[in-house]
Amino acid sequence: MRNRALIVDDNGNNLMLEKDLLEVAGFEVFTAQDASSGIAIARKEKPDIIIMDVRLPDMRGSEAAMILRQDKETSDVPIVFVTASVLAEDREDIRSITNSGFIGKPINTRTFAKEISKFITQKR
Repeated sequence: MRNRALIVDDNGNNLMLEKDLLEVAGFEVFTAQDASSGIAIARKEKPDIIIMDVRLPDMRGSEAAMILRQDKETSDVPIVFVTASVLAEDREDIRSITNSGFIGKPINTRTFAKEISKFITQKR
């Protein structure tokens, strides 16, 4: 069975690049360009992993993650934040979220899918 990933990023270029890399690696991929849509898709599709930007147009990625953590259906889905934003406050927000990780932008296109897969393996 294929792993299912949800990518939440408001930058269309980043979204398509990450989607393409994961699809080539055999993932089934869902996408959203804002946190609210991402939360709705996560609840409906129940992905194996969520890849989320920190800065989204409607709310911070860490806020969306906290909402997902409070929902029984999505509380244990790994969330990997992929962002160029490495401010101390962002790192602290991410650290406080259980079962989450961080990958800095620009991503390494050769290792991205493998890095994402590691977070799924840790969950199981």
